[in-house]
Amino acid sequence: MSGLAILFLAMDAGGKLIVPETMIANSPPIGLPADAALYRLLGTILGVATLLYAVPRTAFLGAILLTAYLGGAVAMQLRVGSPLFSHTLFGVYLGLLVWAGLWLRDPRVRTLAPLRTLPLR
Repeated sequence: MSGLAILFLAMDAGGKLIVPETMIANSPPIGLPADAALYRLLGTILGVATLLYAVPRTAFLGAILLTAYLGGAVAMQLRVGSPLFSHTLFGVYLGLLVWAGLWLRDPRVRTLAPLRTLPLR
């Protein structure tokens, strides 16, 4: 799970660093200025957070930073009225993948957030 999240986020960060014209062309609908420097900054922030998440020693900090970044993405999509389940909540889906992957690979996270079953009555 973590590998899938890292792969997706690294590709997104790389795309923002390269600043393809299609990204800039699609900026106005979500309210971002068509500025290559802004995309490079976003790509750098996402790349650093993803790198922190990929390294086991700093994975927890990386997951927190990725959650914040993805929260901003959800807010941007919500602000412009994007479709709820496909666009707006995509950051939530990805955040759940990040945390599920961390939960599976780090026993300390499982201690902090144990999976408990509901008692049958």
